[in-house]
Amino acid sequence: MIPRIIEDSIRKKLLESKKVIILYGARQVGKTTLAKAILKKINCKILEINADQQLYAEILSSRSLETLIGLVSGYDILFIDEAQRIRDIGINLKILHDEIPDLKILVTGSSSLELASRIKEPLTGRTWTYRLFPISITEWKLYTDLNNFEISQKLNDWMLYGLYPELLSMENYNDKRTYLQELTSAYLYKDILTLANINYPDKLRQLLKLIAFQIGNLVSIHELANTLQINRETVIHYIDLLEKSFVLFRLSGFSRNLRKEITKMDKIYFYDLGVRNSIIENFNSVQLRNDAGVLWENFLIVERMKNNAYKHHFANTYFWRTHTGAELDYIEEKDGNLNGYEFKWKKKNSRKPKTWLETYSNSSYSMINQNNFAEFIFSKDS
Repeated sequence: MIPRIIEDSIRKKLLESKKVIILYGARQVGKTTLAKAILKKINCKILEINADQQLYAEILSSRSLETLIGLVSGYDILFIDEAQRIRDIGINLKILHDEIPDLKILVTGSSSLELASRIKEPLTGRTWTYRLFPISITEWKLYTDLNNFEISQKLNDWMLYGLYPELLSMENYNDKRTYLQELTSAYLYKDILTLANINYPDKLRQLLKLIAFQIGNLVSIHELANTLQINRETVIHYIDLLEKSFVLFRLSGFSRNLRKEITKMDKIYFYDLGVRNSIIENFNSVQLRNDAGVLWENFLIVERMKNNAYKHHFANTYFWRTHTGAELDYIEEKDGNLNGYEFKWKKKNSRKPKTWLETYSNSSYSMINQNNFAEFIFSKDS
């Protein structure tokens, strides 16, 4: 098992806090593996429940304190895997939390689509929430003890096939592609089509493919709606579902001067590039691709996101672009300071954006390429 950065934090919260611990994440990122690794190191009596087991699902949706006590009596910790599949799970967890305060509860869910809506309101103020991503480069570095040069030699594979835990143990490229094809289907059919009210499933798949070709670019909801021949509200709804299922995320435009800066359109990226490349069916080497620049941009932003999330570095994130053509790929706003970044796959310098530095006097600028990307990804104080 590749050690996960948030393992110690979750274990500490589970033992010391009386709140319910919730671990969100996409399918196959290692939530169950992580939860069991945490529990294995705790000397307590643990009840492990898979939400697919009908008997347990019925008890955990009963809203009956007597029934729930009968289930957990004699146990110190309750672990529920894939809790979003249980009806009224939030209300029943609230009953357990309030009426059996000494019971520790750890819950995982592969989609915030249902789990959030079923837990958020009943358990307000009663949870600690964690997000688990595919393996981060920081975690891989700790696991393998590779130096930065050796890590740079892995970039091509990571930008093509992504960083899902199971995939990292595969050496055969055909096996990797098959795994990603199956994973992509699981995203669409199980998390979204099963849990949400989707009127046009084919349109959802087509939308995902259109977005996959547009990473790093401004995305026009109007153009997507026209291309797919569905209304604008449906496109917005589908993108929201894809975000809540941990397939996509958006960056909005940064602006303090609305007349000059572009803010009406977002950029959309993938949490994992292997999923993106599987959708467009392109696994050619990065050196041979015309989208190497945007793959690099997506890769760096996701790795920075993982680093910030795991280390509790809270920052607002944006891109920046003006109508006159000045732009930065990525902005972080933290404690009143602005840090702007430009990403270059090929090793070359770039001019500092004069407009950016003049407009925002408290800002900084950095260009990130293959020579210095480790400083950006592994940053300790960002």
